[in-house]
Amino acid sequence: MRRRVLLATISAVAVAVLLLGVPLGILGARYVLANESQRVVDRVDQFSRSVDRALAGEDDVTPEAMERASQGSGDGDLPASVVVTLPDGTQLTAGEPVDGPVIEKAKLTDERATVSFTVSAVGAYVKSAQTVLLVVIAGIVAVAAGVAVAVWQANRLSAPLVYLAASAEQVGSGQVRPRLEPSGIEEIDLVAAELVRSADRLAGRLAAERQFTQDASHQLRTPLTALTMRLEEITLASDDPEVVEEARISLQQVERLVAVVDDLLAASRRSQGGTTEAVSLAVVVHQQEEEWGPTFERAGRPLVVDVPADHQVLATPGALAQIIATLLENSLKYGDGTTTVRSRPSGPKGAVVLEVTDEGPGVDDEIAPTIFERGTTTGGSTGLGLALAQDLAAADGGRLSLAQRRPPVFALFLAGVPRTLDPKIVLPPGTTISSRGRRRGWLHHDQ
Repeated sequence: MRRRVLLATISAVAVAVLLLGVPLGILGARYVLANESQRVVDRVDQFSRSVDRALAGEDDVTPEAMERASQGSGDGDLPASVVVTLPDGTQLTAGEPVDGPVIEKAKLTDERATVSFTVSAVGAYVKSAQTVLLVVIAGIVAVAAGVAVAVWQANRLSAPLVYLAASAEQVGSGQVRPRLEPSGIEEIDLVAAELVRSADRLAGRLAAERQFTQDASHQLRTPLTALTMRLEEITLASDDPEVVEEARISLQQVERLVAVVDDLLAASRRSQGGTTEAVSLAVVVHQQEEEWGPTFERAGRPLVVDVPADHQVLATPGALAQIIATLLENSLKYGDGTTTVRSRPSGPKGAVVLEVTDEGPGVDDEIAPTIFERGTTTGGSTGLGLALAQDLAAADGGRLSLAQRRPPVFALFLAGVPRTLDPKIVLPPGTTISSRGRRRGWLHHDQ
């Protein structure tokens, strides 16, 4: 597309320059020739008046006046060959004879004298050629400007499309939360917005499928396990060989059915692609609280968690846990006072932001701009923790940033599960099958 935009823009500029430049060059050349011809006419008229005044006063037309008329009095006047024929037939001449193409103008004065000016047309043609050259230079400048604008416009159009294609490839490969920045081009932004909406729907469906897989696993395994146990009891308790044989055969069929269910669930997980799923943020945060709580207690540092139980996000559980662990470790090592982990809604689309803050001195202004770059550290660490945490957040379509330097606030922005695609709404959990009972009617549903 970039090449096509360049060719289209350059072609349009070239056609415009030709359509305007060629007529402009021709008109300019003709204007210069006409202007030079008019200058000769004006010189003839001016000198004719001087000749009339001299003849009316019965004076002679002096050689000096003839020479001045030949040289011209204005800037840009070309040398001329001047011939004055007096009423008595006397001819006065001045200037060098002109060869080649000429511009010749003559006039009969009121005193019956004839004044004739002959100017070489070569000088006029040179000025015409200069005018045409200026038009050509202007055309070249216009084409160069058009090329520059074409390159800028092509880059402006192609770059968002490249990012859009990369985001579509991410969605196709399982990354269901592409990061798209507004391009400023309405049509491309509309496609990008639709891609994001499609990614949200895909994420919700994947989350719903995973929830369904979990529910199916639970709902199928529970009765199959109970049935297996019952058949084993029958095999051990019965004295009838036929009953034992039938129970053994049935047990084999149940085990084969369990293997089929496992294979189907594994195939379903492999076909879903991607790693993000609907995750309860509170569950992951409280798991990290249990792991890091004793360490904070030994350091004399309170750890406060304020995460509502209803905050559901799209993330990879292991990656999310590692990000939170990195932020807690960073706060424990470089912060001070109470460390607080809290979450709140962010934006109208259900996104959630998780903030980790403490009462320490904050982040130094010198390293704040590069705190997420690899190798950035104040000493005593590898400088990779925050960089890896940011990469993990970006891989799940989230964003990790330093929201405030003093006191330090690290903000983790995560995509929320759309309510219309919440697995608990789309696929509510089924009823639990009890395995209690010893007789034929031992299977029943808990109400």
